[in-house]
Amino acid sequence: MPQTLAHKLIATHLTDGEPAPGAEIGLRIDQTLTQDATGTLVMQELEAFGLQRARTRLSVQYVDHNLLQTDEKNAEDHDYLRTAAARYGIWYSRPGNGVSHPTHMQRFGTPGATLAGSDSHTCAAGSLGMLAIGVGGLEVALAITGAPLRLRMPQVWGVHLDGRPPPWVSAKDVVLEMLRRHGVAGGVGRIIEYHGPGLAELTAMDRHVIANMGAELGATTTVFPADDAVRDFLRAQDRDADFTPLAADPGATYDHTEHIDLSTLEPLIARPSSPGDVVPVREAAGADIGQAVIGSSANPGLRDFATAADMVRGRRIAEQVSFDINPTSRQTLTDLATTGDLTALITAGARLHQTGCLGCIGMGQAPAAGTRSLRTFPRNFPGRSGTPDDSVWLCSPETATAAALTGRITDPRDLADDLGLRPHVRWPQHTAINTGMLVAPPPAAEAERIRPEKGTNISALPEFTALPDQLDTPVLLITGDDVSTDEISPAGARALPLRSNIPALARFTFTRLDPDYPRRAENTGPHLIVGGDNYGQGSSREHAAITPRYLGVRLVLAKSFARIHWQNLINFGILPLRFTDPDDHDRIDLGDVLTTSGLRDALRSGEPLTLRNTTKSRDITAEPHLSERQVEIVLAGGIIALSATSP
Repeated sequence: MPQTLAHKLIATHLTDGEPAPGAEIGLRIDQTLTQDATGTLVMQELEAFGLQRARTRLSVQYVDHNLLQTDEKNAEDHDYLRTAAARYGIWYSRPGNGVSHPTHMQRFGTPGATLAGSDSHTCAAGSLGMLAIGVGGLEVALAITGAPLRLRMPQVWGVHLDGRPPPWVSAKDVVLEMLRRHGVAGGVGRIIEYHGPGLAELTAMDRHVIANMGAELGATTTVFPADDAVRDFLRAQDRDADFTPLAADPGATYDHTEHIDLSTLEPLIARPSSPGDVVPVREAAGADIGQAVIGSSANPGLRDFATAADMVRGRRIAEQVSFDINPTSRQTLTDLATTGDLTALITAGARLHQTGCLGCIGMGQAPAAGTRSLRTFPRNFPGRSGTPDDSVWLCSPETATAAALTGRITDPRDLADDLGLRPHVRWPQHTAINTGMLVAPPPAAEAERIRPEKGTNISALPEFTALPDQLDTPVLLITGDDVSTDEISPAGARALPLRSNIPALARFTFTRLDPDYPRRAENTGPHLIVGGDNYGQGSSREHAAITPRYLGVRLVLAKSFARIHWQNLINFGILPLRFTDPDDHDRIDLGDVLTTSGLRDALRSGEPLTLRNTTKSRDITAEPHLSERQVEIVLAGGIIALSATSP
């Protein structure tokens, strides 16, 4: 039977399980990616597992999130990551080298390989024909030890592309169109596979933009074929030997299908505060802005910055606008300097920042309250920018730059007509290959003598106890739909430096929803959270499971869960349950006590659980949806606790 590309990639890495939708499978992992906001815990987990040396083909630790060094914390974490990476045989990308996803694509991405990353946008590497999956840090740590990555087999969603994008429409508009059609949960339980003649109009880095924001659709990952566009990209990186052609078989069938005629697309924009609230730019045109930002892993290519440079060349940014440029890799920054585009941007009034995630993760560049900020970023969750009542809009570089020039949301096609602009990119004659800030791991004998340098901000991993057979848990928080991990464990310049210090970070837990939650949790003890649909969307950060667990959460009862966060809850011994009747969500009030007994036998049976609301004297039925392996993890109190008791 003809196979999709996704099925081929899974078949060549399958270690166990039946690849039928919904069944648990194991995948051999070739490469891993960690970044500094999640990597410190990964290194501590490797220590807990007693690892001597990485057992993957390649593992890389990037420093791209915690770059603001306002005190000693981030610098100490960088030293810890550098020395721990050397100890465990992991490559190290130094601060300022670049955002993990485009840098990995440039230097290490390989068609046909599997990649597990402790960042939800790891899926961007699907642009090269990789099976790249964002997961929690603990699962990456397990992959580094040589264990298979386990997940539920997704369905495969084939998206057929044809046509050619019109002028001033680019890759960001393609993925925004997907979000306009399907929202932030449209890809849950699916791999998105793009195919069709329209692929010829998309470079490998264009595909990176689309694959990256597959995470915003909730997809397990996104895959593109490895074709001439991928060959051209790798050749430009002096990596011709890493190219292998890969594609779906002719006649392959998909579980779900979609069609996009690229020629019919127009510039799109996501309104605050969801990537799924997408409208045509023309419908939002005319509203004043105060900031426009180019960069992030969702628009990381040279083309994205060069297009902005060409639009502003010889012109001035509107006086009330901060036009921020976040180069995504040192290589791209060098290329911009070579072509003169960097000079064009700076002369026009742009503010140049260091290479890294920066404003995308709330590390600086926070907009003024009540001011519209147009960003080429992947997410605009409430407060993620660092400003509590922010107004962040997501769009293409063309739309962001047009707004920077006019001072208001502007359809770039209208600006082009007014100014006589034509899309033009100045490509350097040779790409600036830069490997000077990548540190290779030392030989094993030397690595064994290295002792990772732990600063005072790195606390020990909490020790979590087994799940009791009976729970009597008060409801301490009730949330609505689409609550993100940013609202559970915030990013930003205040919280991110504490990622290695769980007791200190716990003080931020749920504070965007309830500023008093940490205090109430500490005074309550074991309790539960009630959630809506798509609970835990967004980042892969396992801190959004660890800090609630640290504060006493033993159970989350929700209508549905985002994939990565659901697994993270299991990994740290929190029982995730889904309402059998979603309407029961609205029948629970704060302070209600929910009781369940005989948990161990009930979970092992796989049958629905009955929770007694003793406050209201009524029963609620909930579904665990756990594999036998996941049941044992939850009962033990998490993966680390289970590994400590296993022979």
